[in-house]
Amino acid sequence: MIMKNLKISSLLVAFAAVLATFTPCLQAEEVDDEEREEEEERSRKFAITQSWSQEKNYKRPYWVNVPKLKNKRPLPVLIFLHGNGGNPKGLQKMVFGRYPEITRQFITVFPEGYRESWNIVSERSKADDRGFIEAIISELAKRDDVRKEEFTIMGISNGAALVNQIAIETKLPNIKNYVSVVSPLNGFQHDGKNFKAMGKENDYRAITKPLSGKRLLNISGTDDPLIPYRGGPSKAIPAKDGKLPFVDAEESIFLWAKQMGFEGQKLAEPSRLTGKIEIFSYLDGDVVHFKVKEHGHNATRALKEGLLLDFLRDR
Repeated sequence: MIMKNLKISSLLVAFAAVLATFTPCLQAEEVDDEEREEEEERSRKFAITQSWSQEKNYKRPYWVNVPKLKNKRPLPVLIFLHGNGGNPKGLQKMVFGRYPEITRQFITVFPEGYRESWNIVSERSKADDRGFIEAIISELAKRDDVRKEEFTIMGISNGAALVNQIAIETKLPNIKNYVSVVSPLNGFQHDGKNFKAMGKENDYRAITKPLSGKRLLNISGTDDPLIPYRGGPSKAIPAKDGKLPFVDAEESIFLWAKQMGFEGQKLAEPSRLTGKIEIFSYLDGDVVHFKVKEHGHNATRALKEGLLLDFLRDR
């Protein structure tokens, strides 16, 4: 009985650790009042109307931030997707606090997931989230201040899972870069042989071929208690008939590299090191994995702005 109680206590401690590591990913760093006011001033709210099983004619909001520039010129667009339980305003504060140079060089966009969730496998949202993000891109591409072929989508955790699904299924030519943070491919998105389309009933049965010529960056922590770095089922994320399985993070980026045209062998060693990050680079830096050692679901803390900008600026 004592051993049983100890096991239960250990599980509770582990679950608390997961929550502790997950939440800071969306926390804002402190900014002064003047910077905060400027941020709010240039943040404009828009909406896409959708209907699905849970809602009819539902206005789905997203916020657009355009940098103030002396010389007006078209800019690339960076769309940020929050994690499960997160929200666009919280993520916006984190991005403006942690990545100030990016917010000066990109139009930044923050969509809101229905019920603080993105529809992947068994999440709360059953909305057409790929359609939502594609509609945002189509609207923004009409603007004169936007570089129409230079969209990047970056997501955290559940948001990263949606990034992967969009990369798998979209036919839009506008998206240049995909950045997935603490979520490699899951076992529904790739079954070991093929990429899978989600399908209307989230059955992931149809084989599909992602667009080639895209650039991808994945960041994963080696000590992630929620999404295992070496693959296998999550201890906490639900899926049909069990827990959500994940592809090994290094195998996941190799699968993407092959899809983008790489014909060599899977990298057994990192291409280079920077601090606690081992960098696995394919196709001259077009497909990259950051293995963040001694970090878990909070791996974004090790992602310095310079590293992210280097990837986004390349090519």
